[in-house]
Amino acid sequence: MLRFMPVGDSMTIGSAGEHTWRYRMWRHLRDTHGGPFALVGPRETLYDKAADAPTSYEYADPDFPRAHLAGWGEGWLHMAPLIGDAVRAHRANVLLVSLGLIDLGFYTNAEQTSENVRAFVAEARRADPRIRMAVLPVIPNVRAESDTPFATEVTRFNELLAKAIADLDEPRSPLLWVSPPESYDIHHDTYDGTHPNASGEHRIAAAFAEAMYQAWDLGAPYEAR
Repeated sequence: MLRFMPVGDSMTIGSAGEHTWRYRMWRHLRDTHGGPFALVGPRETLYDKAADAPTSYEYADPDFPRAHLAGWGEGWLHMAPLIGDAVRAHRANVLLVSLGLIDLGFYTNAEQTSENVRAFVAEARRADPRIRMAVLPVIPNVRAESDTPFATEVTRFNELLAKAIADLDEPRSPLLWVSPPESYDIHHDTYDGTHPNASGEHRIAAAFAEAMYQAWDLGAPYEAR
């Protein structure tokens, strides 16, 4: 059985009332993978904006494996120390990673964030030397439209992320660059300039699905459902 662990920030955990791209990915894999699989991880909740805490189970459709390792306001900085134990405990085989925006926005610059990427990969491989990782670069949000230094950091980090993936990729534990959706529009695919709405959820899930299909022959081309 393949065990997929979504790892991410607020775009991945989602908030109360949403489907999340995790749900869209689960439906895609259910219909195309052709074998047993599971979504795994130490967390299951959504973020509750009213409570300002990740305490909600109010998914738009709760009938799916909701496990993940994602957190509102958490980035590579926060996940690097957690990923080893999470991989060991939940026997993850494939990590679906979408991180970096919160790091660059509040915690670390591009170079520091890149170092945390490398620490994350090392800890994941220490837990499982054959772990596979599909990594989505940072999708610039509405802040990048008006904050030039921030936009520069996003561009620089994505360059460093591509280099890290190229440097660290190896046959027994592949690292896969997930090309961001070409047609992703923060004014159409998000509800606030950052967090995906339904169309954004589909586009993020499609990005992961297409990358894994093309590189690993896993699943099939994505169809929105």
